[in-house]
Amino acid sequence: MQEKLKRQVLDSFLVVMRPIVRILLRYGIGYREFLEVLKTAYVDIASVDFGIRGRPTNISRIAVMTGLTRKEVRRLRNKIADGSIRVSVKTTPLADVLHHWHAQDEFTNSSGRPKTIPFAGDSGSFSRLVKRFGGDIPAGAMRTELKRVGAVRENDDGSLTVQDRSFQASEDHDKLITTLIHAVYPVLANTVHNTDPDRPDATWANKVIHTRLVRAGESGRLRRITEDRIVAFAKSMDDIFMAYESIQSDDEKVDSENNALAVGVFYFEERDKGAKYDW
Repeated sequence: MQEKLKRQVLDSFLVVMRPIVRILLRYGIGYREFLEVLKTAYVDIASVDFGIRGRPTNISRIAVMTGLTRKEVRRLRNKIADGSIRVSVKTTPLADVLHHWHAQDEFTNSSGRPKTIPFAGDSGSFSRLVKRFGGDIPAGAMRTELKRVGAVRENDDGSLTVQDRSFQASEDHDKLITTLIHAVYPVLANTVHNTDPDRPDATWANKVIHTRLVRAGESGRLRRITEDRIVAFAKSMDDIFMAYESIQSDDEKVDSENNALAVGVFYFEERDKGAKYDW
């Protein structure tokens, strides 16, 4: 029975790995480079999650669990310990400015919507917004770039109005990294939690609606419908998250706990004819 379950899990990962391998090959990353990442993850998880009485797993046990040599485990643990594998995904100054324009009382109206604000001024102005949340970028340069990407409109009197609350990374590789960390990773972490028989609390929401009974010619229409509904839902959740951020912005405990939350909704069409699975 155990071997059958292992085979089913491995077969499922063969399907999951297909888009991952496409990404790796697209960026010129070969098997050996990815294998180093995979081995590092094995050692890290085995060390942290499978210790006894709260202590890290020893090298010998990790070697037994993962199939790696003790020498390799020691090398990878040293690599983990020196922090060389940490991935940092930072938002852009443009995204930060747009986010706080929607979140801070100084820049929102009584309905919680972003105000049309003057460019200059000591309070409630675009210059003040950029000074607080735009890093070291000059307000003029920020205005130019936000206008260029269609996120902001400049009015005849020089005031600025938000056109689009989101800002997408312009480079494909930036979009890839952001999506992997902020979308793919949370979905997989959700699955790990929900399938853990020893999970500390209730399952997390994870709803996927699927069908194989729609004619190919209808997919474009359904894609447009789901796009509209996903955007509407995402904006409503963003409003809720920003409300909590605004309420708790001065709470030092929030920063110290660093409690990351994410909600994701997505649309999918199977384009990979080689993927062998049944819904």
